[in-house]
Amino acid sequence: MGETALADLRVLDLTHYIAGPYCTKLLADYGAEVIKIERPEGGDPARRYGPFPHDEPHPEKSALFLHLNTNKRGITLDLKTSAGKDLFTELVRQVDVVVENFSPRVMPSLGFNYDTLERLNPSLVMTSISNFGQTGPYRDYKAQDILIYAMGGAMHQTGVAEREPIKMAGNLMQYHGGTMAATATLVGVYGAQLQGIGQHIDVSLFETQAGTVDRRSTFLTAYAYAGEIIHRQGSGPQGMLPHGIYPCLDGYVCIHVTSEWWPRLAHMLDRPDLVTNLKFATAAARVNVEHQGEFDALFYPWLLERTKQEIMERAQAARVLATAVNTPEDVLKDRHFRAREFFVEVDHPNAGCVTQPGPPFRMAETPWHIRRCAPRLGQHNEEIYGGMLGLSKEELMVLREQGVI
Repeated sequence: MGETALADLRVLDLTHYIAGPYCTKLLADYGAEVIKIERPEGGDPARRYGPFPHDEPHPEKSALFLHLNTNKRGITLDLKTSAGKDLFTELVRQVDVVVENFSPRVMPSLGFNYDTLERLNPSLVMTSISNFGQTGPYRDYKAQDILIYAMGGAMHQTGVAEREPIKMAGNLMQYHGGTMAATATLVGVYGAQLQGIGQHIDVSLFETQAGTVDRRSTFLTAYAYAGEIIHRQGSGPQGMLPHGIYPCLDGYVCIHVTSEWWPRLAHMLDRPDLVTNLKFATAAARVNVEHQGEFDALFYPWLLERTKQEIMERAQAARVLATAVNTPEDVLKDRHFRAREFFVEVDHPNAGCVTQPGPPFRMAETPWHIRRCAPRLGQHNEEIYGGMLGLSKEELMVLREQGVI
């Protein structure tokens, strides 16, 4: 196995929750030495987020935290204390990158704005991830994923026309922002290596969301260019053409059929008469809602007698665009993911063996791999403060008693 791609990169990680930790996780997973700094009391708030193995809440067993902090080393440090500030200053001198996702006012209030850190380390790249960026009228606004999704305009296009707009599930904005921050950080590192100077990278979750190709940039460009608003799709009758989610014997399938593909659907259903029957034979007939009941009477029983896997295989054979709607369990057991060994088992001293997603992309010569599980709170204090900064065990004991680490 070759050396990891980012093996010569050292990152100081001041992030918490999702967006920032996902940024530094991507760097750590491809070899960067990431040192995660947490508060001595409680650590990263993500430690309190579930799910937990066996539904037992524990700060060392959060599935979210374990996933987002794999391959990092962890230390504790109170940046509000004078001793903590001194330790942080010494760490900054020895790293290539600092990543933080505090509110924009926090780092300057601690005395650690970029200008200050740059004087300590002229080639330092500092990535700041915040809701709305380091400047602008919204700079100090608090936000959650759903608010950014709504403000960026994406929610206007999600949901059905007859109902209020809705947010897509999960923390999409957070992960997307983390991905963009990791990309921007590496661009900054590349520039620092070429030019010998660092820079401050300002990542706004609001702007990464507004600029994403997941509906937003296309729709915003369409409106800016032509004043065209793309509306949500209605949920009314679409004629016989299957389009959307349908129930089956053991769950749901997603099927999309156009008028030109109607013969393929007839082949999938083993009903050649659907091509010759005058009620279904023409493009106009296939969208005539008056014939919907007759088609549903044969279509739904066919679905409900078959599993989603059977339907997907029949659809593939007939070249119909269709797939099973997989549950998380289905995805974990999927033969394709298993063949590519996408999911990995990570042993953690508190949580046990935890299944986690593997590499988002694969590099032949500098492969992704798990080097260590997510750190326990303060796990690497002695290793980092002693090994990197040269502090003795006695000094560490005093710092611990003072609540600095």
